Amino acid sequence: MRYANRAAAGQALASRLTHLAGASDAIVLGLPRGGVPVAAEVATALRLPLDALVVRKLGTPGQPELAMGAIAAGGIRVLHVGIVRRGRVTPADIDRIAVREGAEVQRQEKLYRPGQPPLDLTGKTVVLVDDGLATGASMLAAVRAALAMGAQRIIVAAPVGTIDTIRRLSAEADEVVVDQSTPGFGAVGQWYRDFSQVEDAAVLRALDRPLPA
Repeated sequence: MRYANRAAAGQALASRLTHLAGASDAIVLGLPRGGVPVAAEVATALRLPLDALVVRKLGTPGQPELAMGAIAAGGIRVLHVGIVRRGRVTPADIDRIAVREGAEVQRQEKLYRPGQPPLDLTGKTVVLVDDGLATGASMLAAVRAALAMGAQRIIVAAPVGTIDTIRRLSAEADEVVVDQSTPGFGAVGQWYRDFSQVEDAAVLRALDRPLPA
């Protein structure tokens, strides 16, 4: 089943997470940019606070939409070894791309969480939300970042994910919740009728934060 858009996907995903409704120790964190509109619907339905956890995909040289890894705040870096080997990606390539994406992590942190202290997840149940789980690199970086921030329990949540990726994430997260699972797919966007690019303004609206002057 294809979702009309990210809002519809978030509503479907929220129906799988009703056991968390109103939990006093829980927070929903969307992965910018596409995960934030999904996360906003989840947070609203479950009456939970919403924030963003900035993660950036490391795209493979020559095929940037294919994630060979991801980075997150706090120096977190994960690599998909199989994709790196198949693409014959060199350490220099990885470092070059990581520097570029690291600058974008810093930019998004300042924009999406203006004037706010770093996330403190000590003792919290954290629901990490993205709009889909393909290679899982971005979500794995998010899981490790949340652990470094003190999260007590981590729930990975997405509307759709591949079975292999769900299995890999289950080894590091306490729970993985998806609305639809599949052996594999070429791109997350295939599961959406409207998979328009999410701009900064849309992220800020979903987070209920002001647009920069």
